[in-house]
Amino acid sequence: MERGSLRSTAFWFSRFLDEKKLARARCGLRNPRHFMNVETAATHLKTCRERMDALYQKPVFNEWVLVTFADGRGAVLHYHGPRADSFTQKIHADSAPIYAAMQGRKYAVGDFEFVQEAKGSRFDACIKAGETVYVLCNNTFGSMAELRADARWREAQKPFVGLTDLFRADPVAV
Repeated sequence: MERGSLRSTAFWFSRFLDEKKLARARCGLRNPRHFMNVETAATHLKTCRERMDALYQKPVFNEWVLVTFADGRGAVLHYHGPRADSFTQKIHADSAPIYAAMQGRKYAVGDFEFVQEAKGSRFDACIKAGETVYVLCNNTFGSMAELRADARWREAQKPFVGLTDLFRADPVAV
C-alpha cells in the first residue's frame, strides 16, 4: 500500500465501517428508507458552508471533501477548496489527526468529530455521512481552537449540526 495515498487513508477509515451493514447492503438487504445521492449531498455541503460563513462573518471551513472508503479503496466524490489539484497527494497525512481522534470508537451515520489543534492542511472535522461516506472539513488558515475562541462560533455551528441531521435521515449512498 502506497504511503500517503488515498488508498492508505481508505484503509484507516475502513476500520470505522460496520461490516454487517456493508454485507447486507452488498446482498441487496438495505433498509427501505431513502438514500441521498452525491449531487444532493454536495448541494447540502454548499448550503451549510454558505450559512456557516455568513453567521461567522468569514469562512469557517474553506475546504470540504466528500469521500468514500469502501473495500480498502478511497474515492473523492466531491471537493470544494483551495487545493483541488494537490490535496489528494497529502490526504493521508492531512487526515492523521482526525483519524487519531476517531480511532477506537464506533460512529453512526450523522456522528462527527472535531480536532482542536489541527493546523494548516490538516483536517479539523469529520462527519460520517453514509456507511462508507465521510465529509472532511478543514480550515487551512487556523485551527478549531481558534475558531471556537470567537463568540460567533456558537451560532455558526448550528448549520453544521443541521447537516449531520440531514445525513442521519438520508445517508449518502454510492
